[in-house]
Amino acid sequence: MVRQPELYRTHRALDALGVPPGTEVVLSGWVQRRRDLGSIIFIDLRDRSGIIQLVFDPARGTPPEVMAEAERLRSEYVINAAGPVERRAEHTVNPRLETGTIEVLVRRLETLNAAKHPPFYIEDDIDVDEAVRLRHRYLDLRRPQMQRMLMLRHQVTRALREFLDARGFVEVETPILTRSTPEGARDYLVPSRLQPGEFYALPQSPQLFKQLLMVAGLERYYQLARCFRDEDLRADRQPEFTQLDIEQSFLSLAEFQSMMEQMMQHVFRTVLGVEIPVPFQRLPYQEAMERYGSDKPDLRFEMPLSDLADIVRDAPFRVFQDAIAQGGVVKALVAPGCAGWSRKQTDELVQFVGTFGMKGLAPIAVAGEEFRSPIAKFFSPEQLSAIAGRAGAGDGDLILIGAGPRATVLQAMGALRSKLGHDLGLIDPDAFRFLWVTDFPLLSYDEEEGRWVAEHHPFTMPRWEDIDKLESDPGAVRAQAYDMVLNGFELGGGSMRIYRRELQERMFQALGFTPEEAHRQFGFLLEAFEYGTPPHGGIAFGIDRLVMIMGKGKSLRDCIAFPKTSSGTDLMTMAPSEVSPEQLEVLHLSVKGPAAKPHGTAAAAPRG
Repeated sequence: MVRQPELYRTHRALDALGVPPGTEVVLSGWVQRRRDLGSIIFIDLRDRSGIIQLVFDPARGTPPEVMAEAERLRSEYVINAAGPVERRAEHTVNPRLETGTIEVLVRRLETLNAAKHPPFYIEDDIDVDEAVRLRHRYLDLRRPQMQRMLMLRHQVTRALREFLDARGFVEVETPILTRSTPEGARDYLVPSRLQPGEFYALPQSPQLFKQLLMVAGLERYYQLARCFRDEDLRADRQPEFTQLDIEQSFLSLAEFQSMMEQMMQHVFRTVLGVEIPVPFQRLPYQEAMERYGSDKPDLRFEMPLSDLADIVRDAPFRVFQDAIAQGGVVKALVAPGCAGWSRKQTDELVQFVGTFGMKGLAPIAVAGEEFRSPIAKFFSPEQLSAIAGRAGAGDGDLILIGAGPRATVLQAMGALRSKLGHDLGLIDPDAFRFLWVTDFPLLSYDEEEGRWVAEHHPFTMPRWEDIDKLESDPGAVRAQAYDMVLNGFELGGGSMRIYRRELQERMFQALGFTPEEAHRQFGFLLEAFEYGTPPHGGIAFGIDRLVMIMGKGKSLRDCIAFPKTSSGTDLMTMAPSEVSPEQLEVLHLSVKGPAAKPHGTAAAAPRG
């Protein structure tokens, strides 16, 4: 029989630690586990704050009817329990529980709701397929680890708002239904019922709107913005995500970067109690690529790449000679203490770099004054010593050399550096190393499209000294763009913006837009620039990624309440799904392709 509860919670589990012994409390939550010792029953009660032990003991005053009700309890039943808080005897203290020094002797009990046996245990570090967890996400979110991650996310966003509010930033919501624009990832499109054949796009970013807010004189804006990108997914990508979007006027690049450093310092101090040193290191894009093979290097360990072209140029080793002659590079890194690795171990590294398109990897083991390598015969003792010296290799180290096209080698060796850093235990898991990567190329040439494309986006301001090269040498133009990198992840990216119409039109022309195309796509922005636009710039930080790093999650799915799989599917609601013919007809749409399943039918199996 359904009836109104008679008990109402007075304390959460963790709150009971602060009440005097003998104080009666009412606790509410889920049964974590039940232990029946015959005459005594123990229940671990879980709520959002933690777990506390309930004791049902007739010898200590638990009524018979309460004992009978306790015997019917099972895992995940929802209950109210009332009774006095008591100190545990010293030999019964549970150091694994935050509340392990106390227990509640239950005198009254209400079962609010029964529960089916869950498909997995509601506890941390469970070995269960992620697809099962996502299918039953509402149960997965009961686990303390997931609760902590969502609380961390709340604390992070609160700290960010505190910092920005204190500095005069105004939170403004920008449209979710907007227009599709080129020069980005694929848009998610939304058909318009009232304008047949026309579509809205879900925003990949509020970029244009936040610039227009600067035109409007708001001067300092921020937003925790929901954004959408129809792109292939990885562990650190989701089709919908949250970013902290910031834009400001009348600040120099250096002043703005300093403010963002202080913001991160505030967040880490407030949320984790960790002090982040400022200013952050700055590294130009080209130097980051040459030194680490990545524009988001993990600086928790060093292991730089070394350029060997000048040393090996004249050696009779064809692989290196061909790479240099064709405009490529010869790069080395050092695996410390790995000179004794077997052929099988080095072959596994060759296979690894091969996935990035690099054709081989030459190992040289350093053993005192000797160099052991299949390619040692091609080099003089002086050249081998020079290679070791340039790479920074010492006795017992293994030098790994890659050669080929610059982009391929840098990507492969950068990935190898990251792999070795993890595999060799060179990374302090508790460290947070911030970095600004600066001076990105403004444009890059897309061979498939046969035109220049924006490296960041078309509204990025060129370096002032490079503007005159925009038409004559676009590949040499550097951008006033900057990425904030943390522990090998791009945490946020931003730039100072173009704010004069004539320069924005030159940028569109460099990207291959005709004046008519530029006006059709961005006429509203170009017109706005004619009404007194201030110098401005901004940045966007990935909130999901920031929380993942701070909470030491393994993927973004660990810090999003209801994430998608790597194929973009919500396994809990089974979205995306078909819609009815009537819905399509109202939108003046029809579906081409494989025959659709009848409306309302479920997929045969989860798409993971």
